[in-house]
Amino acid sequence: MPVQTLPACDALLRLAEFDTIIDARTEDEHALDHVPDAINWPTLNNAERITIGTMYKQVNAFEAKKRGAALSARNIAAHIERDVLDKPKGWKPLVYCWRGGNRSGALATILGAIGFQVTLVEGGYKAWRAALVADMPRLAQRLHYRVVCGPTGSGKTRLLHALAAQGAQVLDLEALANHRSSVLGHIPGVEQPSQKRFDSLIWDALRGFDPARPVYVESESKKVGNVRVPDALIDAMRQSPCIDLQLSDTERVALLLEDYDFFITDSEHFCRRLEALIELRGKAVVDGWIARVRHGQTAEVVLELLTQHYDPMYAQSIARNFSLFEQALPCPLPNRSSESLIETARQLTTGELSAATL
Repeated sequence: MPVQTLPACDALLRLAEFDTIIDARTEDEHALDHVPDAINWPTLNNAERITIGTMYKQVNAFEAKKRGAALSARNIAAHIERDVLDKPKGWKPLVYCWRGGNRSGALATILGAIGFQVTLVEGGYKAWRAALVADMPRLAQRLHYRVVCGPTGSGKTRLLHALAAQGAQVLDLEALANHRSSVLGHIPGVEQPSQKRFDSLIWDALRGFDPARPVYVESESKKVGNVRVPDALIDAMRQSPCIDLQLSDTERVALLLEDYDFFITDSEHFCRRLEALIELRGKAVVDGWIARVRHGQTAEVVLELLTQHYDPMYAQSIARNFSLFEQALPCPLPNRSSESLIETARQLTTGELSAATL
């Protein structure tokens, strides 16, 4: 059956039409970013691609193509034996590689010769990425947001989780970024996604939301750790109605020590993160905090971080960037308990907490 091609901008809108999305690039290319739900069937794996690339440069293109064809044929055969033999005749895969060239073309040709209805993404991942970036403003602007604001430790992320449990639409940017935001927000042992992967995760989340219902999102800054929130999304968030989450200082400290338990179990990691504040707070202040952490006074240091560093900066940032914050819906929490957050989420989703004024 002849292989069909599909422009990347159309593929964005028609992903649901395909039974399987196949990324024919290497494992490393796939890990950096890929089309949502794509599985990785490398036509050439990481090491093989390096080998063929070296042959192109050091020998010649003809020899490299011969060797590449042998490796590709072997790999494609393995993919077919492992994953295709049980597929029905009506199976419809979408296939792509870097630019829609040799790697995906070879796989698509063989699958098409078997009799499957195969579609290639025209221009490959490179064109897909360009189409996704161009589509982001449309998706971001078609939705309406309720921005959960509140100083550090007030339970914003916990409220998002409670809202999601109530069936609300939630965009958890920190979860997508693998980072808890702020200079102390790095999660030990957890790598952040690439910028391209972060963009793709956001795009995939936005396309799944119902425009008729609100999307709850936290009042993030433009960057979450090392990745940047797309401009169209951050602009839409900053023009949206706000919820002002409020929690006592004592409860905020306790919440942070629960959510950032490694501040206690790995105090040296906490100390290393504190060093990033030297430029803002001065070496003497930060050295004092570090010394006190090492003497077991972590809770006291966290309280000072909140009241002396985070709270003033957050108040300035929120007033400067979120135009509707002055009209924010007050949302006081009696405590940090799950029961308190669940009840608040219920009241927001049912309108009992004056959410109708948003």
